[in-house]
Amino acid sequence: MSETRPKLLVIEDDPGLQAQLKWAYEDFEVIVAGDRASAMAALRSEEPAVVTLDLGLPPDPDGTSEGFALLDEIMALKPDTKVIVASGHGARESALQAIERGAYDFYQKPMDFDEMALIVRRAYRLHRLEAENRQLAVRAGKDNRVLGTMITAAPEMLRVARTIERVAGTNVSVMLLGASGTGKELLARGLHEASGRAGGFVAINCAAIPENLLESELFGHEKGAFTGAVKTTEGKIEQAHGGTLFLDEVGDIPFALQVKLLRFLQERVIERIGGRRSIAVDTRIVCATHQNLEAMIADGRFREDLWYRLAEIVVKIPSLAERPGDAALLARAFLARFAKEMNPAVKGFAPDALAAMDAWGWPGNVRELENRVKRAVIMADGKLVHAGDLDLDAPGGEEDLPLNLKSAREITDRRVIRQALARSEGNISSTARLLGISRPTLYDLLKQYDLQH
Repeated sequence: MSETRPKLLVIEDDPGLQAQLKWAYEDFEVIVAGDRASAMAALRSEEPAVVTLDLGLPPDPDGTSEGFALLDEIMALKPDTKVIVASGHGARESALQAIERGAYDFYQKPMDFDEMALIVRRAYRLHRLEAENRQLAVRAGKDNRVLGTMITAAPEMLRVARTIERVAGTNVSVMLLGASGTGKELLARGLHEASGRAGGFVAINCAAIPENLLESELFGHEKGAFTGAVKTTEGKIEQAHGGTLFLDEVGDIPFALQVKLLRFLQERVIERIGGRRSIAVDTRIVCATHQNLEAMIADGRFREDLWYRLAEIVVKIPSLAERPGDAALLARAFLARFAKEMNPAVKGFAPDALAAMDAWGWPGNVRELENRVKRAVIMADGKLVHAGDLDLDAPGGEEDLPLNLKSAREITDRRVIRQALARSEGNISSTARLLGISRPTLYDLLKQYDLQH
């Protein structure tokens, strides 16, 4: 049975107390060490997740110097180990110093063995949670990727990805419609990569360039065409020859310039500003906007004929709030990147953070999530990011559901199952455990609600 029990390293120099602790921790495989050298040897060979450490060790049994030196060594060798420090020496000062040096918890002697066992079990649960978070972060960096780089497990986004993959090999113009921060440029890049076009990917934000400069940016200009045109310059359409041009916020193109863009789409030739020569260009156009172009057409602010040329295929991108479970997947990928750059001590998300992310509406979509995770990595005090670090409140309040029990239950079941699947990276056994149901029951629900896994 010892192979199946979690390992606990007890560092204590009192033989009588050693025997008592072995009896108190009968649910664990207890390894005992009485000094610094034997403790480090046991740590290396047994790799326990949790350690209890008496600060008063020889050759300083009446002080704390040897215990703190050992704590430093443990943290240097195995920083993920949960060390519970126990001491009767200057309890408050020792506790503060132990926590500063990386200890998980502190307990003042004399010991209450039942209470100590509870602290040990809690430490094991946290260690296991952190390990799962690290595994999920690694897997989120490799799995759940579509179109090369986009991370998702939501059926709504997987349908978008399949549409992009199907049209990638054609030369049709694609219009991506979605709110700001939903990943329109990432999808456009994925479409280009899947297209096999030999040329490059060129992107331009039409809303970020003044109207009087946008024509030159798109079509280029000849030397001397206007004041400051000291040399002939290719525009973005030419630069993307053989490849893909992504026009972000295409709704901001001035009405007069829309005519020139329409001519290019019809004839596949351009003229630079100040030039008289027609230049044939093989450039595929992918565009995006968060605006309602059909309403702009009705208002006379966007050409209907240009719309039909740009929107041969229209792809509507769901918001992050409409992609259940994706917030957690994306957050883990962001955390892995930002922690490596700015705060390697941060290892994952606490349960309250995951719950808060599930409940949040994400008005700023993926861009907001990325910014919140980046801030949280910087602000986190410990190894886990909490809801407060994300500047999110713990979930509360209730969402309006249909006043029909069957419909309301189906909506809730779908949402909860999707979130559990996302947290478990699609693993059926783990998902069933999270939901507190059997595997057969989960399979029945997946089939009933037509949910992918």
